[in-house]
Amino acid sequence: MTTTTKALTEEATRAAVQAFLGHRLTGDTEGLTALFADEVDWMLADNPGVPWLRPRSTAAECAAQSAELAAHTVPEKAGATVDTIIVEGTDAVIFGRLWGTVTDTGKSFEGPFALRLTVEDGRVTRHHLYENSRSIADACTP
Repeated sequence: MTTTTKALTEEATRAAVQAFLGHRLTGDTEGLTALFADEVDWMLADNPGVPWLRPRSTAAECAAQSAELAAHTVPEKAGATVDTIIVEGTDAVIFGRLWGTVTDTGKSFEGPFALRLTVEDGRVTRHHLYENSRSIADACTP
């Protein structure tokens, strides 16, 4: 890959990551659905006690995760910050912190996260999220 090709690839990856973050921030499910590829390599720690954590693979399923999370958390007590975004070719890793309060239990969760996204042809083909899944599971347990 030439230097120019690599730079263009990374520019496209950054643009898709910024679009992803914008759609997540605004709860734009349609925008997320369009951004995800038809088939996505999706990974989150599956936990039957957490209603928004489950296996997904289609663009619509992946985009719905944001709305499902919002439906189960108190809006004014949920959020995330992004500390760093690293882009290398078609891959990006986003580091930050997330927090929330579960509506059904009133319990809170928080912790660091790392999100690995892969962007091919302008669409997200990989979404691997590493987070404090124990804190989230505890917050969902009555």
